[in-house]
Amino acid sequence: MAKASGVGQSLRRDLRQNYQLYLIFLPALAYFIIFHYAPMYGVQIAFRNFVPARGIWGSEWWGTYHFERFFRSYSSQSIIWNTLRISLLSLVLGFPCPVILALLINELRQKRFKKALQMISYAPHFISTVAIVGMISIMFSNQGLVNALVKRAGGTYQNLLMTPEGFLWIYVLSGVWQGMGWGSVIYFSVLAGVDPGMHEAAYMDGATKLQRILHIDIPSIAPTMVIMLILNCGSIMSVGYEKIYLMQNSLNVSASEVISTYVYKMGLINMDYSYSAAVGLFNSVVNMVLLLFVNTIARKVSDTSLW
Repeated sequence: MAKASGVGQSLRRDLRQNYQLYLIFLPALAYFIIFHYAPMYGVQIAFRNFVPARGIWGSEWWGTYHFERFFRSYSSQSIIWNTLRISLLSLVLGFPCPVILALLINELRQKRFKKALQMISYAPHFISTVAIVGMISIMFSNQGLVNALVKRAGGTYQNLLMTPEGFLWIYVLSGVWQGMGWGSVIYFSVLAGVDPGMHEAAYMDGATKLQRILHIDIPSIAPTMVIMLILNCGSIMSVGYEKIYLMQNSLNVSASEVISTYVYKMGLINMDYSYSAAVGLFNSVVNMVLLLFVNTIARKVSDTSLW
């Protein structure tokens, strides 16, 4: 009891002394409570036969029926496989690219060119999803740039957006291009804190530029790389529906139907709210398990982890 009382007094004293900092923190806390934690109340509709007229508590309890229904459906395996395939390919190609870009730009010595290149690499991140998909559709159309180049080279053009494999690579590579510059920002900030004396000492010892990158820069950003890898693995089942839904058509749907688009169609188009909530909850639970698993491995293998 005495220990609890001491903790309470210490907390009150800290609040009085630093109340300005807590006031600054309050809007962010309110945002997460209102928009992230409070909506968790509605998760229970995944276990009910939700009828809007009856409300959440008035709807009949169906238990795990909707989860069983999803796993019994003929499309569940292909949907999960498509989600995993797109996520894993995006991770394999997209994770190292920001690291490589940051290391290369960090070695530039002309400050104006370096800043200009950074700004150019950030720019795609701020292009809207609709604009990106519009650019892709125009470039890969029958009268587009890609078709013109293929014809000029003497080849036979095939609209890649109309094929499952073509859709996969276009989606992933365009995502890597759009996020590569923005993802390198955190690595730029870490590299900016590397002691220049280490590079000078290595240069005096005759180390090449590649050796300095391998033995100074990469070890400096390694903890950040581990943290980012853990976070990326924790969202490996989360593929945003906006871009995929805009790129989806009847010819590539066998590769483009993922969990997020399936949830969108079931919930907002078919209005099967409980079923879509169950599929979305399954997706979130898998992500949480993956995050815990990867974080545990990272903690055992290295000294860096989320907790």
